[in-house]
Amino acid sequence: MSDPASSEALFARARRVIPGGVNSPVRAFNAVGGTPVFITRGTGARFTSADGKVFIDYCGSWGPLILGHAHPAVVEAVCRAAADGLSFGACTEREVELAELLCARSPGMERVRLVSSGTEACMTAIRLARGFTGRRKILKFDGCYHGHADALLVSAGSGLLTAGLASSSAGVPAGVVADTWIAPYNDTAAVEALMQRHGDDVAAIIVEPIAGNMGLVTPTPGFLEALRRLTRDTGALLIFDEVITGFRLGPTTYGSLCGITPDLTCLGKIIGGGMPVGACGGRTDILERLSPSGPVYQAGTLSGNPVAVAAGLSTLKILIDENPYPSIERQGRRVAEAIERQARMHGINAHCAQRGGLFTIFFGEGPIRNLHDAKRCDAARYARFFHHLLGRGIYLPPSQFEVSFISAAHTDDDVTRLIEAANWSAGIPLTNE
Repeated sequence: MSDPASSEALFARARRVIPGGVNSPVRAFNAVGGTPVFITRGTGARFTSADGKVFIDYCGSWGPLILGHAHPAVVEAVCRAAADGLSFGACTEREVELAELLCARSPGMERVRLVSSGTEACMTAIRLARGFTGRRKILKFDGCYHGHADALLVSAGSGLLTAGLASSSAGVPAGVVADTWIAPYNDTAAVEALMQRHGDDVAAIIVEPIAGNMGLVTPTPGFLEALRRLTRDTGALLIFDEVITGFRLGPTTYGSLCGITPDLTCLGKIIGGGMPVGACGGRTDILERLSPSGPVYQAGTLSGNPVAVAAGLSTLKILIDENPYPSIERQGRRVAEAIERQARMHGINAHCAQRGGLFTIFFGEGPIRNLHDAKRCDAARYARFFHHLLGRGIYLPPSQFEVSFISAAHTDDDVTRLIEAANWSAGIPLTNE
């Protein structure tokens, strides 16, 4: 048997057959430089690269792996489901069980449609809002990313922002985004002004209730409440994109935790336990407009896939039964407090935004309230910081504009390793030159 290929060799092969050598842009390391890490296996809070190096993983497949890699109970559930059949394109009991669980754990979610990705969930929510209200306009927020559907791929965050394409994407016709309006995140006055002038034309406001695609940006007091009030006053729908936050901060949606009930909620990542699952749920009168009950068409051959649903069910049941959230929150606070304390000690201008197990290290003045603040931070310094940690066996997201994740599998020692590796006294090139 030949020796395993290195990450560098695999990337060279990939570039010959895959655009840019990757199947999702932010994996390419373009924002931080260097060769992407190719992964061979993961267990708990760690993964092993094709080069045989072991890393403590704070990316967690960009959010789904709240229990860590290859949790035994999730793997067992997937194997049992796979043995029964990989896909049927027909109804199964497991998809009913997952839908029941989501509705039971999410007050205000009376019906839910399962899909295969967060992008598909948000695309469905927008079409449904337009079909329900009979209106065309959508309001989204600068730096919020809701997947790569054409109508939402304008002033988006995540990989689009990382690639320097903050306005939109080539291939998206101007007419497609003409009905998408943009406001700054956390700017209540801007939303109020727009809704006062044009509220009767707005089908929905879609928002990440905690933004996670320009780095971690939390809502200012009263912002989400204002969105709820303005949509009710104008007859528009409020859509919470909780692809990242759903079941991340507690065994429910963030809307439930903060006491705000949107009309529609989009879910993904954690509810699939690492497998491709998304969901769009909300009020009965809205969801029943979906085909075959109503005139708004949506379909998917792999929607409710039995293997993916099994992974999601297993993950959610563990989260409900074991409640790892207080421990994850404690670890998140440890990271944020240590990073900011060390930055102050060494005269570094840095801010660590944190909520639960979500955190982003911004090299700039905090707090970060919107995309403008995030873009003022020093992305080049983040790139140096990323590679310093990478060399010490710590894997963060390869972009300043993404969120890091702590899982239930991360131990006190794992978090200590991150804190020690990030200590500016270690001589990494992050002084204020």
